[in-house]
Amino acid sequence: MQRKSLSDMACSLARALDEVGEWWSLLIIQECTYGSMRFDEFQKRLGIARNVLTARLERLTALDIIERFPLPEKPGISGYRLTSKGEELYPVLVVLKQWGDKWLAPGGKPHISLVDEAYREAVEPVSIIAQSGERLSFRQIRFEPGPNASDATKALIIDRNEKILRQK
Repeated sequence: MQRKSLSDMACSLARALDEVGEWWSLLIIQECTYGSMRFDEFQKRLGIARNVLTARLERLTALDIIERFPLPEKPGISGYRLTSKGEELYPVLVVLKQWGDKWLAPGGKPHISLVDEAYREAVEPVSIIAQSGERLSFRQIRFEPGPNASDATKALIIDRNEKILRQK
């Protein structure tokens, strides 16, 4: 079954999910942050079918999230690595991991902890931070129309702000 494309929606989240919302894609991107580069590494570590892996790697490459590059130690063989666009997805992976660690880890104990290499301390949970340094929830954030906002988006923003911000 072919899923519906979200690429024409006015919502940036929907367009982002259209590119990387399929779980194998995010797991492949995560594998790149673990240092996996070769097709066989991805397949072995993820347990993914070869045809599915091939399709996901081709799509992620076409979207400029990963790139192929020649492996110097294996002439004629290409590896895969994140592009700048792909590297900017890392905070998204960290937020999903931190949420999973809190709500889904067996016994509340995650398998992997993220530690700052320079200071050897656990990284802070990813949050939205106000100018004052306070962590904000969605109930403390006002939406404003962006430069491409349509009339429908402006109406949605007004409705959202009235519903959410008055609940304080």
